[in-house]
Amino acid sequence: MLTTIKTAIERRERLIIQYFPGRRIIEPHALGYSAAGDILLRAYQTEGESASGEHEHWKLFRVDRLERVASAFETFDGPREGYKENDKAMKGGIISQLPLHNRKSEAS
Repeated sequence: MLTTIKTAIERRERLIIQYFPGRRIIEPHALGYSAAGDILLRAYQTEGESASGEHEHWKLFRVDRLERVASAFETFDGPREGYKENDKAMKGGIISQLPLHNRKSEAS
């Protein structure tokens, strides 16, 4: 699961995840550890279920609560508006993250 998430961050690839209360499509931006040692995933949800009622918004997921992770076989341009490198929720360290200025159009 972690390899799939890290690869998706590196390739700017959308993921389909199963996370309470249901299926979601996300754009993963950062993966890291909380201060308590939990592995966290910061992502922008583009569609799907949401316990908060915000179906398209920034989300912070605990990886141990993910039931399923799979590639959506679609890419996204790069960091969404509002993204900040070195996520403060990941006080235990960053595993992988999108560089702030790494949009497809800038890389060309």
